[in-house]
This record gives sequence, structure tokens and C-alpha cells, in this order.
Amino acid sequence: MVDDDGSRVLADALMADAERAGRGRLRIFLGAAPGVGKTYAMLQAARAAMAAGRDVAVGVVETHGRPETEALLTGLEIIPRKGIAYRGRLIPEFDLDAALKRRPQLLLVDEYAHSNVPGSRHPKRWRDVQDCLKAGIDVWTTMNVQHVESLNDVVQRITGVRVRETVPDSRIEAVDEIVLVDLPSDELIRRLGEGKVYVEDTATRAMQSFFRPNNLTALRELALRQVASRVDSELIERMQGSAIEGPWPAGERLLVAIGGDGAAEGLVREAKRLADLLGAHWFAVTIDRPGHQWSDEQRRCIDAAMKMAADLGAQAVNLVGNDLPGTILKFARVQNVTQIVVGKARRLGFAARMTALLPRATLAHALVGRAEGIAVHVLTSAPSAFVPRRLVRPRPGPVGGYLVAAACVLLATLGGVSVGHIVDLPNLSMLYLLAVVIPAIRYGVLPAIFASVLSFLAYNLVFIQPTGTLTIARPHEFLALAIFLIIAVSMATLAGRLREQNRSAVRRTRAARRLYQVTRRLSALPDPESVGAAAVYEVNAAMERTTILLGPDGDGGLSIVAAWPPEDRLDMPSRMAALWAFEHDEPAGAGTETLPGCNWLFRPLNADGRRVGVLGIEHDDTAPPLDGEAQMLLQTLGEQVAAALHRARLSTEIRDAKAEAETERIRNTLLASISHDFRTPLSSILGSATSLLDYGSHMDSATQADLLGQIRDEAGHLDGMVRNLLAITRLEAGSLDLRRDWVDIADILNRAVAAARRRGAVQTMMVCVPPGLPLAYADQSLLEQAVGNVLGNALRHAGESAQIVLQAAQEGRDIVMSITDDGPGVAPDMAERIFDKFVSGGATRTADGSESAGLGLAIARGVMQAHGGNATLAPAAAGTTGARFLLRMPIDGRVPTP
Repeated sequence: MVDDDGSRVLADALMADAERAGRGRLRIFLGAAPGVGKTYAMLQAARAAMAAGRDVAVGVVETHGRPETEALLTGLEIIPRKGIAYRGRLIPEFDLDAALKRRPQLLLVDEYAHSNVPGSRHPKRWRDVQDCLKAGIDVWTTMNVQHVESLNDVVQRITGVRVRETVPDSRIEAVDEIVLVDLPSDELIRRLGEGKVYVEDTATRAMQSFFRPNNLTALRELALRQVASRVDSELIERMQGSAIEGPWPAGERLLVAIGGDGAAEGLVREAKRLADLLGAHWFAVTIDRPGHQWSDEQRRCIDAAMKMAADLGAQAVNLVGNDLPGTILKFARVQNVTQIVVGKARRLGFAARMTALLPRATLAHALVGRAEGIAVHVLTSAPSAFVPRRLVRPRPGPVGGYLVAAACVLLATLGGVSVGHIVDLPNLSMLYLLAVVIPAIRYGVLPAIFASVLSFLAYNLVFIQPTGTLTIARPHEFLALAIFLIIAVSMATLAGRLREQNRSAVRRTRAARRLYQVTRRLSALPDPESVGAAAVYEVNAAMERTTILLGPDGDGGLSIVAAWPPEDRLDMPSRMAALWAFEHDEPAGAGTETLPGCNWLFRPLNADGRRVGVLGIEHDDTAPPLDGEAQMLLQTLGEQVAAALHRARLSTEIRDAKAEAETERIRNTLLASISHDFRTPLSSILGSATSLLDYGSHMDSATQADLLGQIRDEAGHLDGMVRNLLAITRLEAGSLDLRRDWVDIADILNRAVAAARRRGAVQTMMVCVPPGLPLAYADQSLLEQAVGNVLGNALRHAGESAQIVLQAAQEGRDIVMSITDDGPGVAPDMAERIFDKFVSGGATRTADGSESAGLGLAIARGVMQAHGGNATLAPAAAGTTGARFLLRMPIDGRVPTP
């Protein structure tokens, strides 16, 4: 439906232009019949294009031995054909891969409708051409009008020849340019007689059948109409693309109803021609009735017709409903359909007379009677094309169902005999109706009809006079018996149909529940790997076929993400089909027109405009083919899987981005934090060394010794910072190697105080260790570093006048070291994260205004934890200020079990 102002039409035209922008252009040289000179005209135009500077290559050209055509190939680059083995012979075919690798500006590919040898990438050459167009290569090709799919049956009626190689109308409508190559009928027949089209014997037969003047005239008219239609389409496209105003009223919309008879494909072609004449958007619909099944032959007819309709440009829709005309008309009114096309088989003899007596017995008559405001076209098919419409094909049901039906009838008979003396005869039939309903509800239509027939016979034999025979003495009893049989069969049918509808509703509910479960399960998974594993399991459970999921591997190929049952390899044809489906965003493999010999069906997975993978199900010869409902379920499952994969990958990318941002933040913080700590001692070392070099000869020994001492102290400070960086790196990597030995804790504390004094500490520091404190089994160097870091933190933040006390004591099997100062202490909001990296007590600035890297306490905690202990901040004693840090570790070096 088009908006009144035509903006929708203009938008569609602009989008179509945008889609064609990156594609190659396709030109078809169209002829009415073989021999009119299509290939010759194409080669002449190609030589002119090459002379104008275009890069031209010949993909495939069939000269049919004509010298004048072969002469035009001279000077043109010819891409070698690829030999494909078929039935013991090597048949040369167009080499698509070589053409894509060569990538000329213009490629010549003769015979657009040609069928490729089995084993080729595509069964049809026009699909090869589509790949070239997608690669941005301009293609020129040739074809005859009889190869147009929608004209196929018309050509057969005109010429009596059935053409097997056809091209979908949708592919012809997408052509950028059509060049008509025409030749008068008499001239073509003369050329045929001279052997310029076929060899002598073939030419004689052709003139007697296909190449008759009347046939050629009709074919020329078809070709002219095809080109005229294309010219009209080009005019409309140009007007839309240029935003030329004009009357753009809502056009016609057409619907064709497809049934399971042999005339379905012919009906689709007629609908296509009518849609072209009307310039109408059209729908092809088929209806599934709950409780009713198509036969295998009818299902094949319907699937083939629906596929043809989709190829011809129709929107294929599968509807569900019991009321066929009502369902069609409801859909038609929702979609603003103005024309309905429906088929009606022409019957002969008695069937025709009965149809005449029942004017509303067919779908066509029902539509005509109920389609108010909608035109209905009824197309009659030949009797030979009619396949009996077994729309209702109840399931036979289990043998037990017929036994139950017989038992119900027997019980009804016994009940009737027992109450026959107190119940009127007509009322006894109610018992038999109950005997019909029970098997209908439990086992379906056929067991119920079987019960109806048994009830009819039992009722007649036991209760109708004379009993014991099928003879009926009184006419009114015959009428009652006949009515009983009709009612019983009707009830059986209705009850069975209700049962099948209920079962169909249960199946659909189960499918909806499975989709809900799949969506819910996949939405809760955090990463693509778990999503892939769950997805293949769920699709396998729904489709009952081996399922595989492939994703891009980063090298332009696909790798297996998950499979159920587990599968870790695919053969080369299957990998090619999967890659083709991923790259071209179209299904490939079994049941498609791309690599149909593959044992898998692959569907591309797209989400938010991004290709996320390929979902494949294995073809199973023992299982029924995927019908329309199964295909729809597979498509819906694929969409859910694609959305879940896309969400999981986005979540992973977000996590990675956050981790990268956090890493960058930490790196910047580290550089900013240590830059001052490194710069200060380096500046002091540089200044002292410069003074010694420039003025050392004029200095006394005491001054020189002082400068050298400063260099030593600042170098030691740098060494401590480097050791801290190395330690935190090893702690983060989990590679801290402890070199344990028995060490004296008092010695550790005194060494820390001495090292602080050497670095210029002026605060009062006291070491208090009780006598008899046992030795600890620890890494002396790392323990000194941990204690030194905590002491250094106290020295930086407590101030120059602070008093710092270092103590050690035994608590059970642990040794606890404490470093206490009387400085300003730690702010309450910092207590929880004082041991984190790049955090220093109270702020990132020390008491003297300098900056600290904030790694010392984090290293101290890491070292103590590596020894099986911990580092904590203890509350200050009552009435005091300052900070008190505790370093706890086991005496014997044991690591407690969690």
C-alpha cells in the first residue's frame, strides 16, 4: 500500500538505487528464438567497449561452430573453462572462481538460462552471474524469451515444446538493461535452412516444429512485450529516482490461492502475467487446515508452486484456518487486495453434472459469493492436470482405536438390550452416538467412522424388525436408520476434527513454548561460547536433526562454534556451502539452489545488520522434508540465535572495553604516581653527580663524601621503588617465589629502621620485641620489604615529629608485627581500600606535599598473604590518634587451608 503523497514510492526507489550502487550492471541480449544473432550482437558491442578502453574478458561464449561468431572472439581475453567430471566425462563449464579472481570491468557470459553440470557451485548459470554482479563486475549475457519463467507455459502452448531451462522473473526484473535482438521470421527461417543455426538434420526437424512462421511471429510478439514492459519499468524507476511528481495512486494488489493439484504452477504463471499487466504487488497463499493433511504428492506440488511464486516476485504466505474462503478474504482485506486468482479443475461427465447442481460446492464459487468489492478470477485447468484434492486425509489411527470402537459398540448394544423393555426404540440410538463420540475423541476420525458403521449394523440387526437380519420391514424405520447413520458419521467427523484441531493447537503451543524457552535460556547466557552450545542443543531438539553453528574465525573463513550431537569437522562441500551462505546472506546447501548436493542446509545469521554466523542442520533421508511450518520455525530459531549471539558478543566487547579502559587507567595512574617518585631521587643524583664532576677538584673530602652519600641514598631509594614495582608485578602474575629460612623478627624490624635512617628519616622510632620470641620460617628479603613499606608509609604520613613504635609478639602459632604512629591516622572512608594499589593513607599526597605511588601497602599485604598470613589496619587505642598496622604470619610457614 502506498502513501497518498508518494513518499513511500520515492523512498523505495532511492533505496533500490543505493543497493545497486556497489553492484555490477547486467545487460541481457534478448531474442525471440535461437539464431537471431544474440551472441554476435553481444560480441560486436563488447569489441566496441574494448576499443573505448574498457577491460573486457570472455567468461563463456558458445559459438556453435559459426565462423562469423568465432571471428569476433579474436583479440578478446578468454578465461579458461573449468572441467567438471560427470558420468565419466570431463565437461567444460564457466569458471566462476577464475572470473572473480580476474575481476574484469566487463564479463561476457553467454546463455543466461544454462543449467550447470551437477557438482558445480550453482545449478544455474544465472546464479553464477549474480555472484559476479555482487563482486562489482558488469556482465553481458544472452537468452531467449522462452526461458522467461512466467512465459514458459505460454511458449509450450504456442510451440508444443517444453523448455526446461528457465530464469525467474525476479532476476529479469532486476536487469539494468535489455537489448532486443530481432530478426524477421522469414530471414530466420532462411538462415536455418542455410545451416547457420543448426546442422542440416536438426535444422529440418526444427523447421517442422519450433521454427514455423506462426510460432516465430508469436515469439517475437512475446519478446517485444517483454522489452516494452522493461522500458516502462525503467521509465517509472527514473521518475521515482528523480522525484518527478505525477499521479501515484495506490495500485492493484493481487492474491493467488494455491492448492495441492498439478495445475498450481500454471496458476502461479497466470497470476504473474496478470500482476505484470496490472502493475500489481502480488501474494501467493496456501492454507493449512488444522486436522487435515496434504498427501506427499500434494505437498510437493504446493512447495514447488510457492517456491516458483517467490522466484517470480510474489510474497509467499502460509495461512492457517478451517474456513478456506473466509481465511483468504480476511487476509485479502487486511492486505488491501483488489484481485483474487483461484483455480478450478474442469471435470467431465458425472462430476461436471454434480458440480452444476451444487453451485457453491467449490472454493471458487464460495469466493465469488463472498468477495464483496474484490474481483475474483477463476482459471479452469485441464482434467489431466488435476490431482484429486484429498484435503482431508485423516490418520488411520492405531489398531487399538478400532478395537476400542468395536468394544464401545458392543457395550452400547448390551446396554440397549438391557434397557430395551423400558426405553423407546428411537431413544436407543443415543447409546450408539455415545459409542461413536468416545473413539472419535480418543483416536480420531477413522475409528469413529468405523464405530458409526458398526453401530448402524448392530442397531439394524438387534433392534430393527425383523431382528437378526439386515432387512427393514417398515419404511419409516429405514428413514430413521438412514438419518442415524448420517448423524453418526457427521458426529464422528466433527469430533475427530475437534481432536485434530486440539492436537494442532497443542503442537503450536509446544512450538511457542519452545521458542519462549529458547529465548529465555539464550538471554541468560553471558558469552558467545555458552550461547552457541545452548543454541545447537535447542535447535536439535526442535528440528530433530543434527545441528551445527559456525562463526567467523578472523581469517575470512568459518570455524565450528558448537554442534549437537558433538561434531568437530565438516567435509569440503559443506564448508563451501556454509561460507557461501555467510558471504552472500542466503541459504545454501540441501534443498536450495546453491550447492544442493551438500548434505547440510545452512542459513545465515544476521542481527542488527551484522553477520554473526551460520546455522546448519543435517539433511536426513529417513526424515520427512522440511515443510513450510518447519522452515518458518527454523527461521525463527535462527533469528533468536542470531540475536543472542549478537548480544553476547556485544557484552563481551563491552567487558573487554571496560577491562582495556581500566588497564589504561591503571597504567596512567601508575605513570603519574611514580613519575614524581622517580624524578626526585634522579634529580638529586644528577645534581650531586654534576657537582662532583664540575667542582669536585675544588671540594674538600667531607663535601665530596656527603655528595657521594646522597647519590648512594637516592640510588637506594630508586632501588626500593623498582623492587616494589617488580614485587607487585610478580604478585599480580601469581609468580612470587618464596625463599624461606628461619629468620629473627627483631632483626627484621631493626633492619627496617636502619634502612629508614639511611634514607633520611628523622622521626623517633622504637623497636619492642619480647625476649624468647621464636624464629619465623619466611623469606627474609620479602619480609624486610613488607615491613619497610609499612614503616615508610607511616614515615610519609605521620610527619617529622611523630613517634613510631615497631612491635612483635606471639599469638598462638602466629607472629604478629605492629607498626604504630601518632600521626593524623587514616580517614574512615579510606580504611576499606587502604591496601589497594595506587592508594595511600588519607590521600595520594604525603605529609611533605610529595606524591606517593601507593604500592607499598598493597605489596605488604601480598607478601604476608603469600606467607599464609595477612596485613590489616587495626583501630587506634582509645584516646590516641594515628594508625596501627598489623602484619600476621604463621611461625612455621604453614599456609592455612581455606
